Amino acid sequence: MTFIELEALEKTFTVRRRTGPFRRERREVRAVDGITFTVGRGEMVGYIGPNGAGKSTTVKMLTGILTPSGGRLRVAGIDPARERTRLAQRIGVVFGQRTTLWWDLPLKDSYRLMHRMYRIPDARYRENLARCVELLELGDLLDVPVRQLSLGQRMRGDIAAALLHDPEVLYLDEPTIGLDVVSKTRVREFLRELNGSRGTTVLLTTHDLTDIEQLCSRVMVIDHGRLMFDGALAGLHAVGESERLLVVDLERETPPIEDVPGARFVRAEGPRQWLAFPATASAAPLVAAVAARHPLVDLSVREPDIEAVIAKMYGGTREERRESLK
Repeated sequence: MTFIELEALEKTFTVRRRTGPFRRERREVRAVDGITFTVGRGEMVGYIGPNGAGKSTTVKMLTGILTPSGGRLRVAGIDPARERTRLAQRIGVVFGQRTTLWWDLPLKDSYRLMHRMYRIPDARYRENLARCVELLELGDLLDVPVRQLSLGQRMRGDIAAALLHDPEVLYLDEPTIGLDVVSKTRVREFLRELNGSRGTTVLLTTHDLTDIEQLCSRVMVIDHGRLMFDGALAGLHAVGESERLLVVDLERETPPIEDVPGARFVRAEGPRQWLAFPATASAAPLVAAVAARHPLVDLSVREPDIEAVIAKMYGGTREERRESLK
């Protein structure tokens, strides 16, 4: 069943900039430019693109915070801009760089306020809170003022707050930004469990391709307000011919590693070497080959940068792509 539907959606902002001591120039910026897509109930979809591509603007229109300049938008059959209060009962939102929690209150007091604001039945509130506290490991944090929480702790607290009223769809805007590895893992595991057990629809915007790989079966790429790709992540890597990097730390400086099939030597700095391989390929055979043939100390895999993937897909620099879209 289609849950989110966008048809030729547009959002235009008027921007003024100084062009002289007493003069200002006024121009229109099209942040979202004719986007059309649908999301089915229960899907987990990655919505990615470079900074300024229009991701957050799209999410704000989906929640009713912003009104579209043109096109058609429906979430669960509701027009977000016209019926924002009604829609609020059915959606949850987490902005990675903003918080919905009360800064000077203990975490549990913020949840009590959410309880009253959304008019959540008492039994349902207690059940949902207990579930979020357990899965997100918030038990020791409930009495701590929000301002004293670390970024990772606060992010987990925000996710719990967004889910207390059992939303049918969850919008996540950079939910793992600035988090350490442990916090990222907890958040990803929770979202996977949430989608699997309750069928919650999730739209995830992120710059971390690992989030997409571990959570989403579908990815959409937006660039300069236009939808450039919609499909599986493997298809995105195939179209963009993107590469991952295998960073190899050896016991000592050695000649370039060029004897590993499927890998391309990129560069070396002392005992550290960088090998590139297709993003659609598994790193396991490469790791095994390197470990068998070279004095290995440590290694890591670096995901391709989204900007680089998009640049390879459509060619040229960011400015050249902007010109090609006009």
